[in-house]
Amino acid sequence: MDHADPRRGRDRPGVKAPADALAELARRLEKTWSQVVTGAAWATDIRLGSSGLTGQRLAEVWDQVHPVRTAWLHWAESSGPGVDLEWRDARLHRSEQPLPSVLRVADIDTAARLLQDGWPARLAQGRSRATRLADDFPHHPDPAGILRATRELSDVNFDLVVRAARWFADPHPAGLTARQVPVEGMGTKWLGHHGGVVRRLAGPASLDLEPGRPSRVHLTYLDPTHLDSGGRRHDVATMGDVDVVAYQPRLVLISENRDTAQQFPRVPGGIAIEGDGNGPGAIPSLGWVRACPDVVYWGDMDAKGLEILASFRAAGLPVRSMFMDMTAYRRWQRFGVDHNHNDTPLGPRPARAIDLEPGERELYEALCSPEWPGHRRIEQERIPLDVAGQALDVRD
Repeated sequence: MDHADPRRGRDRPGVKAPADALAELARRLEKTWSQVVTGAAWATDIRLGSSGLTGQRLAEVWDQVHPVRTAWLHWAESSGPGVDLEWRDARLHRSEQPLPSVLRVADIDTAARLLQDGWPARLAQGRSRATRLADDFPHHPDPAGILRATRELSDVNFDLVVRAARWFADPHPAGLTARQVPVEGMGTKWLGHHGGVVRRLAGPASLDLEPGRPSRVHLTYLDPTHLDSGGRRHDVATMGDVDVVAYQPRLVLISENRDTAQQFPRVPGGIAIEGDGNGPGAIPSLGWVRACPDVVYWGDMDAKGLEILASFRAAGLPVRSMFMDMTAYRRWQRFGVDHNHNDTPLGPRPARAIDLEPGERELYEALCSPEWPGHRRIEQERIPLDVAGQALDVRD
């Protein structure tokens, strides 16, 4: 049987104070402003929670209700035009007591005036932008969504979004890169940041642009014979260009640390490649990498590094790892860290079903676990290069 607590609600009269009602008004304005400035109706009423207070219940909480009622009386005197405070009579002992019942805010501009906090200017900007969208894209299905998506943009960038979207929505030449699109002020980096909202406004599923520039892979030659004969030490492989290196490597080392790749000790028949820190990128498309009998991946000992290792295997490269298992972790754990370079803490993460060898998987699952007591990362560059050079055995 459920026994109600007779004291329930005595410390919480249920009538919203002016500050509570304004907080609700702020949430409503935040949620609906973009719809209202594009034509939706404004919800005027905020109920103040006094409807259930009468008789014995009101008597129980009168000491709390009375100062709230007084606060509403003072607030209403200075609330200004467009605001109506509706009262209701509630029975208390043998008399009727007026209680605040509904706060009625006539329109969105009145709400902005009551709240301030930049809202009047924000609404003026929203209306101006809504007019621009209606002029340039009168049949767009979600102008309110576009307003929300561009809310933090400067007026200059909003104008550029609209002009770029108009260009993509109209008939235009195919086969252009972002740099070649004739929209003043738009470039590859800008479109990289704002392409999503441009596409959303323009309408097509894709902006259908050509890559701005071919991917490049930076590499370092490690073979002593090549270097001693005066051959160059550093090179760049450009996608779509002639896929030729100074010699077909017997070993390829993929390193996520640029300094490691460029300064790695000499290895007969070796080439070191700089990874991009996120995944295989263009590396698996290089014919001389695919033809190499021994491809080694060396990244940080952390969850992300092991996921990148697995992504190379998923891309079709049968890579082996170096210093990326539990044995290596125990050897070098004194150099571990628990924060990113921006000082944000490294924490657990869901372990994924990825292609790892047993020792690698043991480390990966440990680093992902909330119960892991050790460091979450050992950075690759903490391991001496001479030790790495000795550990890197070229397979015949």
